[in-house]
Amino acid sequence: MDKLSMSLKNLSEHSTEGSFGTRALRLRGLVAMGEELKQLGFPLMDARNLKGKHVAALVGHWKAKGLSDQTVRNRLTWARWWSYQVGKPGLVPNDNAGFGLAPRGRFTQNRAKAAAPDMLARVADERVRLALRLEAAFGLRREEALKMRPAIADKGDHLALKASWTKGGRYREIPLTHPRQRELLEEVRRVVGDGALIEPGKNYFQAMKNYENQLLKAGITNAHGLRHAYAQWRYKTLTGWACPAAGGPTVDTMTRQEAARDRAARLEISHELGHGRLDVTDTYLGRRWAPKA
Repeated sequence: MDKLSMSLKNLSEHSTEGSFGTRALRLRGLVAMGEELKQLGFPLMDARNLKGKHVAALVGHWKAKGLSDQTVRNRLTWARWWSYQVGKPGLVPNDNAGFGLAPRGRFTQNRAKAAAPDMLARVADERVRLALRLEAAFGLRREEALKMRPAIADKGDHLALKASWTKGGRYREIPLTHPRQRELLEEVRRVVGDGALIEPGKNYFQAMKNYENQLLKAGITNAHGLRHAYAQWRYKTLTGWACPAAGGPTVDTMTRQEAARDRAARLEISHELGHGRLDVTDTYLGRRWAPKA
């Protein structure tokens, strides 16, 4: 491990921000960024040497490689964390527009995917099948579906997700509003007992690798679409009409009362998905406002 990688590792070990999985993923991303900087002619010796020109070089490199705006935004989140940890909080601008990136939450297409029986039947591993069903039934991320322990999370009328199970280490609650959610939780508990879907004797990273391999063999390429389907189902439940992504109305065609219901539903769904911002729901539900001609 070179000096920069060791310096980044020390920063990570002194930070408790995020779950174990989030911290490990962030460290791998930061070390990879250090390697890219070396290849670009910036062999930093210490994490404290990070400068704005280094971030600009990385963004230019990523865009030249054809990485999506979403991927670049995610990597910039790591860069902001890095700059904050070394006492340079303003080094990476909060506005991604300065890097020529599209705003987060811009809707491009409806990515919702149902957990159809034929899709699930192609997955050989029972625990992975259950993880996919949890993603669809509660809008969980795959990490959350694997780590969640129903014996602890199930509070009767809602799931309480511990911070150590979630992205960013944020505790949140998800309501149980349908009998099928209750049936699924009972089915999961019959398989895992007091544990989680991570098989006994394996750690999270081994379970994730198995999850990815199972989906690859089954030809499933958009499991994240299960979260989109959950969000759209919840929107229709909360408002009474379909979201724009599924052919429903946009705010500019609604009455004041309908617009208020739309906003309240989006805020609730954003919380249930673990985001906390209104604008991010555009990705899942479609834009609130019709695009200008």
